[in-house]
Amino acid sequence: MSYGWNDVQRIAEELHEAYPDTDPYSVSFVKLPRMIRQLPDFDETSGRVGEKVLEAVQTLWADEID
Repeated sequence: MSYGWNDVQRIAEELHEAYPDTDPYSVSFVKLPRMIRQLPDFDETSGRVGEKVLEAVQTLWADEID
């Protein structure tokens, strides 16, 4: 099932699975959307990306590591 920009928890989980050794806070807001777009089943036409979305994803991704 596809998911989009509003599904920040799912994005964080998928990023954690795809990039387990990456520190979320080391990823720039320029690179992060590209990484997200490459995730399986991600639908970039669903919702909008913005700084608040990227901040939420980054925070939740870091929580996945803990």
